[in-house]
Amino acid sequence: MGKSSTKENKSIYQLVREGKGYSRAQAADLMTGYIEEYRLVRLENGDVSLQPADVLAMSKAYNKPELRNYYCTHECPIGKIDAPQVKMNSDIHELLVNMLLSLEAVNSNKMRLMEILADGKIQSDEIEDFEKIEKELEHISMAVESIQLWCERAKNENK
Repeated sequence: MGKSSTKENKSIYQLVREGKGYSRAQAADLMTGYIEEYRLVRLENGDVSLQPADVLAMSKAYNKPELRNYYCTHECPIGKIDAPQVKMNSDIHELLVNMLLSLEAVNSNKMRLMEILADGKIQSDEIEDFEKIEKELEHISMAVESIQLWCERAKNENK
């Protein structure tokens, strides 16, 4: 088990590594060919900018696919605008129930959505209904992303 740092304001990457019980040397061994120990120190301390390849290596080594989503939503300039932040949950049943609830909400509004989109334009009196349906579609997307991350982590744990 790795020794934990007493530093305050640790990065999520350091917290995940320490949560897995890895020292920096152990983590670097898991990422041989990708991140050396000296670079991991600098990455965790914020002395150098994270690159997508760094996050991919850590995500794989720590079996934390949600690190990729975190990077995209918090550090990537494009992702900060476009990528939704996925809330990871370890309970697959809760994830599935949330997805089914969102699917049902959209299903109950599908006729209204077709009415709104039938003419290829969103009229001013349709905006409120459209925005509600759009939020439900976003919930479905988030639920699917969460389930995919959960499945990836579960699959990797069984390897």
